[in-house]
Amino acid sequence: MEPHRLLIVDDEPNIRELLATKLSYMGYECQTADSADRALSLLERQPVHLVLSDIMMPGLSGIDLLQRIVRTYPDVAVMMLTAAADTHMAVHAMKLGAYDYVTKPFNLEELSVHVEKALERRQLLMENRAHHRLLEQRVTEQTQEIREHLRLERQRREELHHTLNLLEQSYHATIDALIMALDYRDNETQGHTQRVSVYTLELARALGVSGSDLETIKRGAILHDIGKIGVSDTILRKPEKLTEQEWVEMKKHVQYGYEMLKDIAFLQDAAKIVLHHHERYDGMGYPTGVSDDTILFGARIFVVADTFDAMTSERPYRKALPYDQVRAEINRCSGSQFDPLVVDTFLAVPKYRWGELRQTVDEELALRKAR
Repeated sequence: MEPHRLLIVDDEPNIRELLATKLSYMGYECQTADSADRALSLLERQPVHLVLSDIMMPGLSGIDLLQRIVRTYPDVAVMMLTAAADTHMAVHAMKLGAYDYVTKPFNLEELSVHVEKALERRQLLMENRAHHRLLEQRVTEQTQEIREHLRLERQRREELHHTLNLLEQSYHATIDALIMALDYRDNETQGHTQRVSVYTLELARALGVSGSDLETIKRGAILHDIGKIGVSDTILRKPEKLTEQEWVEMKKHVQYGYEMLKDIAFLQDAAKIVLHHHERYDGMGYPTGVSDDTILFGARIFVVADTFDAMTSERPYRKALPYDQVRAEINRCSGSQFDPLVVDTFLAVPKYRWGELRQTVDEELALRKAR
């Protein structure tokens, strides 16, 4: 394994040699510099893993050097060396990005521990950055796949062609395009996203939700199944009952959806609803098995609306169920699958109102198809 490279910067030669000798003995590859300018020159030729720099030096100070390194070499860790009287400057250096500081005169054994910890922290930060880059790469790849799917579908749907153009212009158009792409893949539930979103908003308003909270619930409802983009077509479009292994894979869409949305600033709260939308009030849901009030309120509202739409819609494997039967089943599952407060609110909404909402969505979908 390649040894860690250290750069020791101090205008006092005795200190440079002392530290270089000790740290070289410990297996580190050490270079020394008598000034910040010399240190920057060495860094241009060969970046190092850790810089140990005195604070008070002629010319550029250790603080100046720290700021240059943080700005130009973000992967280099910096530890400050300071006299006991200058610890306030060391604390200031920590705020500017230094990993640690040690005071003179040194306890060499203690210094070696500080060096090891600084290098360990640097390694953790490097791994974390690599992890974020990997996630960004995955999101980029998924976005490219979605755009290719939209390009192919555009040949058959003028409406989708229009949506693809909007996709390049705004976040909101991106959401529309993602949902339409999912509906085309999961064609047994076309219109489900629009209906369940409308039903969820009806329940949320009846429960007193308003303002930004209502908008968050709306976005969570619209995007609840966006993670299915990451599920194989052979599973998503399978007409028969899924096997146990296929069902395990299908369940992953909840986590996929959350990972896709959680780093988008205006969708972070909605992403949590996506994560919770298959949890149960009794804790028997997935992916985490949370229960009761630990499930986001928006997700507790959504799951009732989602169940209502699923049971009142046609499926390849069954007919739509009568309203009264659906109403009785939702009431039966109050306190187990569903939040009792949400169920009571659902039961208080008259039957004709649900019919009006469904008709509104159906008419909107018919208009889109006619364009």
